[in-house]
Amino acid sequence: MNLQIVPARAGLKWVRQGMSTFWRQPLALSGLFFLFMLTVSLVSIVPLIGNALALIILPALTLGMMAATQTASDGKFPMPSVLFVALKNGPHRRAMFHLGGLYALIFLVVMGASVLVDGGTFAKVYFGGEAMTPEVVTTDSFQSALWVSMLFYVPLSMMFWHAPALVHWYGLPAVKSLFFSFVACWRNFKAFFIYVIAWGVIFMLAGMLALLITSLMGNPGMMSAAFMPLALMVAAMFFTSMLFSVRDCFATNVLDEAAPEPLN
Repeated sequence: MNLQIVPARAGLKWVRQGMSTFWRQPLALSGLFFLFMLTVSLVSIVPLIGNALALIILPALTLGMMAATQTASDGKFPMPSVLFVALKNGPHRRAMFHLGGLYALIFLVVMGASVLVDGGTFAKVYFGGEAMTPEVVTTDSFQSALWVSMLFYVPLSMMFWHAPALVHWYGLPAVKSLFFSFVACWRNFKAFFIYVIAWGVIFMLAGMLALLITSLMGNPGMMSAAFMPLALMVAAMFFTSMLFSVRDCFATNVLDEAAPEPLN
């Protein structure tokens, strides 16, 4: 395993590869992302420990989306079972659960930091314990808690971006995978910055398209109905693009437009 330093324009390449791979199997990848969200939602309703369990399985499900992307990039149809490949019996399942436990622990610490700022309102909204109303989200304390959470969540994302793939495909221990993932994101910060900005623009354009559709229909109440399918599709494309950043940061020929070899 060799860490590669990629140019800034690689971020746009990952976006392009994610979108093109998605359209090879749009129904399968959309369905898998919906199954991803459904699984997290169902697990989160388990009494008392649901939210923690949902956080624990997130890295494994993210790996499942990467595995589905790899299958689609090879020209094959990803079956629903591929989403749970990291949870099946295997040499790295224990490390994946270890990784999930670390994610849950650190994420809850981030939420704890927000509680110190606004008394827990932001955390309640995030976990569904309180409605997201304009009166709530426009308060100064809520806004401060939001920014504090985002500030801490950036390094958390950097640690866990590559970690599921490094555990599952490269066999690294959970803690070591976090270190290498953070270093890979830091050393390739320009590429990831371009990548995040590009996806932000795409999500914004999806919202504008939904607004245009509802305007043409003459029914503002249809905004949610128009936006949700577009948002889910763009989110599925985003998850599809993650694999290509892993391939480039831990492989050679980072600007080769041909599909890289599958990870082993």
